[in-house]
Amino acid sequence: MEWHLASIFGLGLILWLALKRAALVAPQTARDYLKQGAKVIDVRNPDEFQSGHLSMAINLPLDEIAQRITREAPDKDTILLLHCLGGFRSGVAQRSLRQMGYTRVFNLGSLGRAQKIFRAQP
Repeated sequence: MEWHLASIFGLGLILWLALKRAALVAPQTARDYLKQGAKVIDVRNPDEFQSGHLSMAINLPLDEIAQRITREAPDKDTILLLHCLGGFRSGVAQRSLRQMGYTRVFNLGSLGRAQKIFRAQP
Protein backbone atom coordinates (compact mmCIF):
# COMPACT_ATOMS: atom_id res chain seq x y z
CA MET A 1 0.00 0.00 0.00
CA GLU A 2 2.75 2.47 0.95
CA TRP A 3 4.64 1.62 -2.24
CA HIS A 4 1.56 2.47 -4.34
CA LEU A 5 1.07 5.79 -2.57
CA ALA A 6 4.72 6.69 -3.09
CA SER A 7 4.45 5.78 -6.77
CA ILE A 8 1.32 7.87 -7.22
CA PHE A 9 2.93 10.80 -5.42
CA GLY A 10 6.07 10.50 -7.54
CA LEU A 11 4.10 10.37 -10.76
CA GLY A 12 2.04 13.36 -9.65
CA LEU A 13 5.20 15.31 -8.89
CA ILE A 14 6.68 14.49 -12.30
CA LEU A 15 3.48 15.56 -14.05
CA TRP A 16 3.32 18.79 -12.03
CA LEU A 17 6.93 19.64 -12.90
CA ALA A 18 6.35 18.87 -16.59
CA LEU A 19 3.25 21.06 -16.71
CA LYS A 20 5.05 23.87 -14.89
CA ARG A 21 7.93 23.70 -17.35
CA ALA A 22 5.56 23.66 -20.33
CA ALA A 23 3.84 26.81 -19.06
CA LEU A 24 7.10 28.81 -19.20
CA VAL A 25 7.99 30.92 -22.21
CA ALA A 26 10.75 29.41 -24.36
CA PRO A 27 14.16 31.11 -23.96
CA GLN A 28 14.53 32.20 -27.60
CA THR A 29 10.96 33.50 -27.64
CA ALA A 30 11.66 35.55 -24.50
CA ARG A 31 14.81 37.03 -26.09
CA ASP A 32 12.85 37.88 -29.25
CA TYR A 33 10.14 39.55 -27.18
CA LEU A 34 12.74 41.60 -25.32
CA LYS A 35 14.11 42.83 -28.67
CA GLN A 36 10.55 43.82 -29.57
CA GLY A 37 10.30 46.02 -26.47
CA ALA A 38 8.81 43.66 -23.92
CA LYS A 39 8.68 44.83 -20.32
CA VAL A 40 10.37 42.54 -17.82
CA ILE A 41 8.49 42.55 -14.52
CA ASP A 42 9.87 41.15 -11.28
CA VAL A 43 6.92 40.33 -9.01
CA ARG A 44 9.01 39.71 -5.88
CA ASN A 45 8.76 42.04 -2.89
CA PRO A 46 10.99 45.15 -2.78
CA ASP A 47 13.49 43.61 -0.34
CA GLU A 48 13.96 40.61 -2.63
CA PHE A 49 14.30 42.92 -5.63
CA GLN A 50 16.95 45.02 -3.88
CA SER A 51 18.96 41.91 -3.06
CA GLY A 52 19.52 41.36 -6.79
CA HIS A 53 17.57 41.77 -10.00
CA LEU A 54 17.80 41.96 -13.78
CA SER A 55 18.93 45.39 -14.92
CA MET A 56 15.94 45.79 -17.25
CA ALA A 57 13.35 44.61 -14.71
CA ILE A 58 10.60 46.71 -13.20
CA ASN A 59 9.61 45.75 -9.67
CA LEU A 60 5.84 45.29 -9.37
CA PRO A 61 5.24 43.06 -6.34
CA LEU A 62 2.51 40.48 -6.77
CA ASP A 63 0.30 42.12 -4.14
CA GLU A 64 0.52 45.49 -5.97
CA ILE A 65 0.59 44.45 -9.62
CA ALA A 66 -3.15 44.85 -10.28
CA GLN A 67 -3.09 48.44 -8.99
CA ARG A 68 0.19 49.49 -10.64
CA ILE A 69 0.29 47.71 -14.00
CA THR A 70 -1.68 50.36 -15.89
CA ARG A 71 1.03 52.95 -15.16
CA GLU A 72 3.77 50.69 -16.51
CA ALA A 73 1.77 49.12 -19.34
CA PRO A 74 -1.35 51.11 -20.25
CA ASP A 75 -1.63 49.20 -23.55
CA LYS A 76 -3.04 45.75 -22.81
CA ASP A 77 -1.19 44.37 -25.87
CA THR A 78 2.23 45.21 -24.34
CA ILE A 79 4.43 42.13 -24.10
CA LEU A 80 5.02 41.38 -20.42
CA LEU A 81 7.69 38.92 -19.24
CA LEU A 82 7.18 38.04 -15.58
CA HIS A 83 9.48 36.36 -13.10
CA CYS A 84 9.92 35.87 -9.36
CA LEU A 85 12.14 33.75 -7.14
CA GLY A 86 10.84 30.34 -8.19
CA GLY A 87 8.13 30.86 -10.81
CA PHE A 88 5.00 30.42 -8.71
CA ARG A 89 4.22 34.08 -8.00
CA SER A 90 4.93 35.03 -11.62
CA GLY A 91 2.43 32.34 -12.66
CA VAL A 92 -0.17 33.82 -10.32
CA ALA A 93 0.56 37.30 -11.69
CA GLN A 94 0.27 35.98 -15.25
CA ARG A 95 -3.21 34.61 -14.59
CA SER A 96 -4.25 37.83 -12.84
CA LEU A 97 -3.04 40.05 -15.68
CA ARG A 98 -4.76 37.87 -18.28
CA GLN A 99 -8.00 38.19 -16.31
CA MET A 100 -7.49 41.97 -16.45
CA GLY A 101 -7.34 41.78 -20.24
CA TYR A 102 -3.59 41.74 -20.90
CA THR A 103 -3.12 39.55 -23.95
CA ARG A 104 0.64 39.03 -24.19
CA VAL A 105 1.75 37.93 -20.71
CA PHE A 106 4.44 35.28 -20.35
CA ASN A 107 6.07 33.57 -17.37
CA LEU A 108 9.88 33.47 -17.38
CA GLY A 109 9.82 31.43 -14.17
CA SER A 110 12.57 31.98 -11.63
CA LEU A 111 15.07 34.82 -11.42
CA GLY A 112 17.83 32.29 -12.11
CA ARG A 113 16.12 31.08 -15.29
CA ALA A 114 15.51 34.67 -16.43
CA GLN A 115 19.18 35.51 -15.83
CA LYS A 116 20.27 32.51 -17.92
CA ILE A 117 17.86 33.40 -20.72
CA PHE A 118 19.03 36.98 -21.04
CA ARG A 119 22.73 36.14 -20.61
CA ALA A 120 22.63 33.53 -23.37
CA GLN A 121 23.63 34.51 -26.89
CA PRO A 122 20.95 33.91 -29.54
